[in-house]
Amino acid sequence: MVGTPVLFIVIPLLAAFLIPLLGMLWKELVRIVPGLVLAYMLVLSVNLLNHVLIYGPIVEVIAGWRPPLGINLVFSAFSGFLVTLVVFMGLLIWVYSYRFKRNVDFEPAKKYFLLLMMLITGSVGIILTGDIFNMFVFIEITGISGYALTAFYTGRDSAEASFKYLMLGSIASTFLLLAIMIIYSQVGTLNMADIASKMHTIKPVYKIISFIFFITAIGIEAEIFPLNGWAPDAYTEAPGPVGAAFAGIVVKASVYAIVRYVYTIFDLSGAYDFLILIGLITLIMAETAAIRQERLKRMLAYSSIGQMGLVMVAFGMGTEEGVFAALFMILNHAIIKSLLFFSGSYLVYNSKHKYIKEVNGMSKYLPITSLLFALGAFAIVGLPPFAGFWSKLSMLTAAADSNMLFIIALVLIVSVVELVYYLRVVNRIYFFNKEEKTEPKKPTFNALIVMITLGALILVIGFYPDAITGILHKASADLMDKGQYIHDVLSLNK
Repeated sequence: MVGTPVLFIVIPLLAAFLIPLLGMLWKELVRIVPGLVLAYMLVLSVNLLNHVLIYGPIVEVIAGWRPPLGINLVFSAFSGFLVTLVVFMGLLIWVYSYRFKRNVDFEPAKKYFLLLMMLITGSVGIILTGDIFNMFVFIEITGISGYALTAFYTGRDSAEASFKYLMLGSIASTFLLLAIMIIYSQVGTLNMADIASKMHTIKPVYKIISFIFFITAIGIEAEIFPLNGWAPDAYTEAPGPVGAAFAGIVVKASVYAIVRYVYTIFDLSGAYDFLILIGLITLIMAETAAIRQERLKRMLAYSSIGQMGLVMVAFGMGTEEGVFAALFMILNHAIIKSLLFFSGSYLVYNSKHKYIKEVNGMSKYLPITSLLFALGAFAIVGLPPFAGFWSKLSMLTAAADSNMLFIIALVLIVSVVELVYYLRVVNRIYFFNKEEKTEPKKPTFNALIVMITLGALILVIGFYPDAITGILHKASADLMDKGQYIHDVLSLNK
């Protein structure tokens, strides 16, 4: 084993603070340094993930204070898989962003890459921390970075979108602190493993209240209905790469937080049913809204929200098969939705309002970008032989094993709805004539490399899903084994 989980926090955080100083030596360093850091983090995460899959979880103690008194980081098959996914997506977003806008000079670039590093630091911290208060701190880091990135383009309605995100984020912070306060007042600890071992001593009324506060707070970042009012505006007004960062990084970390609370900390009998309920409502509302959209980015935003609803339903099944399906969907969503945001950003690059009709005829001017968008569209709806097919099939299989016929029917109906609004866009790209005022913009070389990489991953996973299913099965088993998590953390104190 080379490295330690604490490097995932220290190195990107240090890089974020050093970017302005390094930029004074050479301006191009503000763009280069994040890439070097993310490349190192990816190598480190792959190395540690390979280690934990063989030897078991790594529990890192901070400053020598052992749990439950001190802070600890947990790199297991479950958390390690998500950290690796987040870092990988962060690296691709950096490559894509390197010269996304030619007219972005030093000062905006410095702000952008600094905030991107903070966003990744916060998201990785949410996944790795074993302490609920530190999770609150990392959620705040992620949120503040997200607010600023949403408002990056000052000439748009980005300020309004950022303000909505900020207001909901402030409410989330309040609820999360209240939940932490209730838990601490009852068990006298902030360590998640210690809380889980003592949760049975808490009165049911306090459990329920704190659970509601937790879900409400984190549900805002996880885009759960009706707490996702910020998402469509933020996705629309933020730069294209930031939309991919929200879908591929922030939402994944937030979903992890919810799942960790439900599966590890709380022992409420109705928690799984609650996940299914909010997941179904989110799925139905988002897909209904997506089919009515006239702007491309808003359509993709609602589609992303709907996918997260489906993930919640899978986690709510409470079975290892359901968790496997949820993790498979998380992986595919990060890859496919990022490809759709990346390619879609170039299809409407010179458009102010990003109307769907402005993609008309783009296949003649942007053939590769159009093909990759179509590939992403077919994959996200679950058509074979693309990656999305296997995650949808895993979801249906898990639901069938649990005799949840209603969920099977709903997933099939939603897939048809998705197919309708994605085919509408693909149809315009290939079979309509270009709007006269629309000016195509060819993607930069680095952006093209990123989109082709994501497209290749969709095909590789589609044709050879076994390349990833082994890791997903181990990650699923890791999440389900609550007792082992408690033992791994608290045994350090013996």
